[in-house]
Amino acid sequence: MAVTGHPPRVLSGMRPTGRLHLGHLHGVLNNWVQLQHEYESFFFVADWHALTTHYEDPGDLDENVWDMVVDWLAAGVDPGRATLFIQSRVPEHAELALLLSMITPLSWLERVPSYKDQQEKLKDRELATHGFLGYPVLQSADILIYQASYVPVGEDQVPHVELTREIARRFNYLFGRDPGYVEKAEAAIKKLGRKAANTYREHRHAYLERGDQASLAAAQALLDGLQNIPLSDKERLFGYLEGGGRLILREPEPLLTEASKVAGLDGQKMSKSYNNTIALRDDPKRVEKGLRAMPTDPARKRRNDPGDPEKCPVWSLHQVYSDADTKQWVQSGCRSAGIGCLDCKQPLIDAILAEQKTLRDRAEEYIEDSTLVRNIIADGCERARSVAEETLEEIRRCVGLDYY
Repeated sequence: MAVTGHPPRVLSGMRPTGRLHLGHLHGVLNNWVQLQHEYESFFFVADWHALTTHYEDPGDLDENVWDMVVDWLAAGVDPGRATLFIQSRVPEHAELALLLSMITPLSWLERVPSYKDQQEKLKDRELATHGFLGYPVLQSADILIYQASYVPVGEDQVPHVELTREIARRFNYLFGRDPGYVEKAEAAIKKLGRKAANTYREHRHAYLERGDQASLAAAQALLDGLQNIPLSDKERLFGYLEGGGRLILREPEPLLTEASKVAGLDGQKMSKSYNNTIALRDDPKRVEKGLRAMPTDPARKRRNDPGDPEKCPVWSLHQVYSDADTKQWVQSGCRSAGIGCLDCKQPLIDAILAEQKTLRDRAEEYIEDSTLVRNIIADGCERARSVAEETLEEIRRCVGLDYY
């Protein structure tokens, strides 16, 4: 638990490296649509992050940014419920990243799993750069500047959230114990009123003496519910509750999301690097042609050969798009050779084309009038900057940069 004063926030971003595909829809965007109804949501275009690996060729960046935002809106991300913005339009991200880089040990960055992994995968690019090594710090700044409670990530991204937690913890440790910290915390307790103060002390004692997690949660809920107390006192009491310093930066939690099960047109995982994707607003004729040619169970060399859906990449698409009756029809018909592979694919073709028509219809108004998208982003950037500046003002004060 850390600083509070606002509803739980969720933050997520996407790099604008090209048109979004069905893997993005079912792996990320549908999750965002659900989260925007449950949390205060911030979703951003990570254009600076795109430059960490594609700095020498930013030619399509402008087009990719606006195409991606249109895809978000077409998928149902609602600017009335979520703040949509572009990372580089909120320069506070860069300032916080610089300040956090001052306290982040080099060894922490070198041990990030994706650091060497990406260097191996992208051998054709020169990645021995400060930006590439330090991008996890920028990623941490993206999260911490909004005091996000949760970050939706796949399992492979959990180490990045853990690094963000470590950076926040280190910052809080270095700057959270100002002179007279204990005296200020005790004075803040007295401001709670006799009943609340006694309850706070009892829960704090139970947690520090016995590690009672229920008491910790109860005390945190008590502080969350207090309205007439300065934010600085509330932050100090959150830190004092756990025996540490004032909690300036919130430690975010990873919100695990299921990996996308959408197979590409060649049967591998759908990915731009494999050139096997179906774009969200793809040409219907190309989609139908690609799906009809998609590989199936290699055991079915002839129409009357029985097959096994579990060995067929088309089955993974049925798991995403088909209802229970259709799945049963596929299982039975494939194993008995009662249906052919093209028969099996037809319900998928119909479902995907219907989904894409909905996406194209939603996108139409934004394509016809690009000012709508730009106004949405402008409003989102203004909102994001307001929140980011509030955090950064406190950070500047903590590190001694509040003298101007």
